[in-house]
Amino acid sequence: MNTNQIILLSFLSAANLLSFVLMGHDKRCARQGKRRVPERTLFLCAAFFGAAGATAGMWLFRHKTKHWYFRLFFPLMLFLQAIIVGYALVRWL
Repeated sequence: MNTNQIILLSFLSAANLLSFVLMGHDKRCARQGKRRVPERTLFLCAAFFGAAGATAGMWLFRHKTKHWYFRLFFPLMLFLQAIIVGYALVRWL
């Protein structure tokens, strides 16, 4: 594995872990009636290559699944990010 691949995988791991943790944290705050994570923050974390973690967190924690825009855009972002990362792996690494 070369340095570029390690950097890319580290970035993707961190972004997806952050998105996943934020979804779980927001679900816990919702149940406890505490201050919530703004939806904008959840979308931004998913948009910056954290869509896999956000999608997994959405379904695992059963959080935001009633909102059509989360159900549509998280998997769509995941699909687009997979294409971009796949292209980057083939083209530049």
